[in-house]
Amino acid sequence: MAAWLSRRALSGSRLLLLRFSISEGHVCSRGVARTSCLLQDKLRTVEDLPRVSALEMLYRILFQGYYHCLHELQVYEKQLYGPIYINGRKAVSVTTAQLLEELMRQDDKFPTRGDVSLWTEYREMRGFGYGPLTEEGERWYNLRAVLNKRMLHPRDSAQYSGVINDVVSDFVKRINHLRRASPTGDLVTDVSNKFYLFSLEGIASILFETRLGCLTGEIPAGTQKFINSISQMFSSNIGVAIFPKWSRNVLPYWERYITSWDGIFGFAKTLIDNKLEDIEQRVENSQNVESEYLTYLLSNTKISTKDVYASVTELLLAGVDTTSNTLTWALYQLSKNPEVQDRLYEEVSTLVPADRIPSAAEVTRMPFLRAVIKETLRMYPVVPMNSRIISEKPFSVGGYQFPKKTAFTFCHYAISHDESVFPDSFRFKPERWLRDGRPRPNPFGSIPFGYGVRGCVGRRIAELEMYLVLFRLIQRFEVKPDPTTGELKSINRTVLVPDKQLDLHFVDRA
Repeated sequence: MAAWLSRRALSGSRLLLLRFSISEGHVCSRGVARTSCLLQDKLRTVEDLPRVSALEMLYRILFQGYYHCLHELQVYEKQLYGPIYINGRKAVSVTTAQLLEELMRQDDKFPTRGDVSLWTEYREMRGFGYGPLTEEGERWYNLRAVLNKRMLHPRDSAQYSGVINDVVSDFVKRINHLRRASPTGDLVTDVSNKFYLFSLEGIASILFETRLGCLTGEIPAGTQKFINSISQMFSSNIGVAIFPKWSRNVLPYWERYITSWDGIFGFAKTLIDNKLEDIEQRVENSQNVESEYLTYLLSNTKISTKDVYASVTELLLAGVDTTSNTLTWALYQLSKNPEVQDRLYEEVSTLVPADRIPSAAEVTRMPFLRAVIKETLRMYPVVPMNSRIISEKPFSVGGYQFPKKTAFTFCHYAISHDESVFPDSFRFKPERWLRDGRPRPNPFGSIPFGYGVRGCVGRRIAELEMYLVLFRLIQRFEVKPDPTTGELKSINRTVLVPDKQLDLHFVDRA
């Protein structure tokens, strides 16, 4: 079976190479070249793309070890089928920066993510509204117009620097306490979980202007359950995507999926309801509440209260994973690459005095700090695969003609590890992103926050959080690997996470 699949895959790869040779005129015979030109117009349609069957996809996922490594499957299939092909879900996979750019520049006015029924089905079951991740069409556009204010523009995110710095200060204190309490006096275990708590505290402080207390000695009731629910939802999401609906009553993934969403929405609802009570009380006491983000959303007549609940829940969800996973990978790579860490320390220790907390303007002007985050997001794109449906009109990409309503899969992991764009792509090299005279990579080689009007609404806040906390940690500590941890590998639970717990030593700088 495996040999048959390999032969079929290689056959598709040879066919793609042949078509490329024909299309580029790599045929010596003039008569054959003319025939090839006629064939080119006939062949270059969606029907002529290399194709992965659903059976092949399931075989690789279930029997070749790709269930938790779907991002690596992108790279493997790219080698077999070339830069563009029909995947096992009958969508068109694109695996190069050039193709992605060509496609994204033809996006619809109201971009459609693709099939989001995995998430909308739960909301329909429970009677919940839609947020920025699940809404589509003109309703999505109107919703984003409301959500973008006070969040997406750099000057909007800068207004939260004081709030974020307060959270960062508490986080650094917590790290210091944990390391001193360790047997070695500098070890912090399960760094990823610590960043989850930091990220949740940070985004909640912005959305609700309320501190949850995640960075104190005792984690608030429900907080860890919320974090576990996010992890379980993303893990179960893969099963929901690849298995047929009839299996939901047989296999356990569906019940776990619904339970995890209940935990996510339940936690968010509690926070929102508590804040509503606080707002009502302050209004009764004639106190000002106009500046608060949740008040702004609730007072906006363009979205319903139900959609406010859904939007805040999705913002809370997105605001935790993006920041926490990226920071985990960044510290892991800095601990493994001391020369990169030294260069970062030189920048942060030079540009801001040690006795002063940096501002948003200062950290966003630090080129190497920004490059470290950008390189981390390239190597470990938070969401390694995304999708889009181009629906408004027929169009062409990569020389192939596509009808309207064609579904595409963006293979971000394969794109960001393309050796022709990022030489030595599996090495951590932040200097690739510096404006120091060297050629810079194609910007579509790494778009972790999306592109255009459908880009991440919380991008600027997430970046600011990461800059501020990484600055403070590297300013104060030298981060070293724990020998017992070994090498971390990435696994796909819809977002990329480490395959095991990360423990690090935070050594005081002299």
